[in-house]
Amino acid sequence: INSITSFFRIPLFCSNFVLPKSVKFNIMLNLDDLYRARYVLGEILRRTDLVRAPKLNPESDIYLKPENLQITGSFKIRGAYYKISQLTEEEKKRGVVACSAGNHAQGVALGATSHGIKSLICLPEGAPISKVEATRRLGAEICLVPGVYDDAYQRAMQLRDEMGYTFVHPFNDEHVIAGQGTIGLELLEQLPDVQAVVVPIGGGGLISGVAYAMKSLNPKIEIYGVQAAGAPSMYESIKQKQAITLPQVSTVADGIAVKTPGDLTYDICSKYVDDICTVSEDEICAAILRLLEEEKIVAEGAGAVSVAAAMFNKVPIKGKKTICLVSGGNIDVTILNRVINRGLEKGGRICTISMELDDKPGQLYEVNGVIAGMGGNVLSVYHERSAYSKKINACELSVKIETRNHEHVEEIKESLKSKGFKLK
Repeated sequence: INSITSFFRIPLFCSNFVLPKSVKFNIMLNLDDLYRARYVLGEILRRTDLVRAPKLNPESDIYLKPENLQITGSFKIRGAYYKISQLTEEEKKRGVVACSAGNHAQGVALGATSHGIKSLICLPEGAPISKVEATRRLGAEICLVPGVYDDAYQRAMQLRDEMGYTFVHPFNDEHVIAGQGTIGLELLEQLPDVQAVVVPIGGGGLISGVAYAMKSLNPKIEIYGVQAAGAPSMYESIKQKQAITLPQVSTVADGIAVKTPGDLTYDICSKYVDDICTVSEDEICAAILRLLEEEKIVAEGAGAVSVAAAMFNKVPIKGKKTICLVSGGNIDVTILNRVINRGLEKGGRICTISMELDDKPGQLYEVNGVIAGMGGNVLSVYHERSAYSKKINACELSVKIETRNHEHVEEIKESLKSKGFKLK
């Protein structure tokens, strides 16, 4: 392996990327590490081929890297398994402790169990039950911690110090980053002429590995990171030119709800990532729905943010051959219905129209007739006589309708207005 990669020991940099003078780097990573990780992971990984997805953004040539189909349902197995494989015998004897929003937990549990090592995983209490139980089934002991990922991290650090466990960091570790970087090597083989890659960011381990691998071998490739607007820790850190800690995070993309990026991942992102954007909750839900409906791919919120960025033109990929990394598919089925409904609303597939009606026979019938005549499908009706209305003989009506798109919604509204109905 060393002989194959020795030529690439000194990484090449992005030719059009200007570094802020204040940034200092402490990156002890080289391509040998990534090729070594790839060799080790060959015994455990499932091959995830690229899927062409032209409908996601007609202005771009988009491909998906479906790591949601990876063993354990996310890319995290790559970094976790490789890290554990590199532990010393003494470190293995002590057992491992880790913190996670759920996906890293499963990777550590599988890696530890495969190597005959005891594992203890600290997860936030709000982690999806499906992820918690999957981690338990893979042989790990579970410790639920009140709060978010960062609180689970503090508890894991405490247990490491008290019990002597070996800590397996989910992102701020060179072996973990090298494991995640094997995705970058695969992408270059699967689509050699790729021009842009869009990657989800939580703590930054995935994009650090992918960006390092791809920029080192082809500095012309553009690497874009995406965070949830409710958890923009790396986005704000790069913007402020220093690693910062957010006071709180809240997003449906629980897998990337991280308050503080790692110092190592911050350094690598500062050096190798072209830009970072954020996407809203509605945009994430719309992306999950689009992947489910059109690509037959089940993605969790964290896995869908890259697709959301491409769908809503948050990254400059027009006319470019682009890969969106779908990093995981471990979505909690108990919230899937809510996510789908939110996505339908964002895409104009469901809308609620409210209006004031004269309280007399035939009004509701006429409203339904207009909606049906325009091709809308009534899902539910809420009708109330209000004592607080300006008109004594008025009532309130809200109609939830299934529609084709936003243009169809506007057509229905205009038709109702033309019939004299007063919309709110």
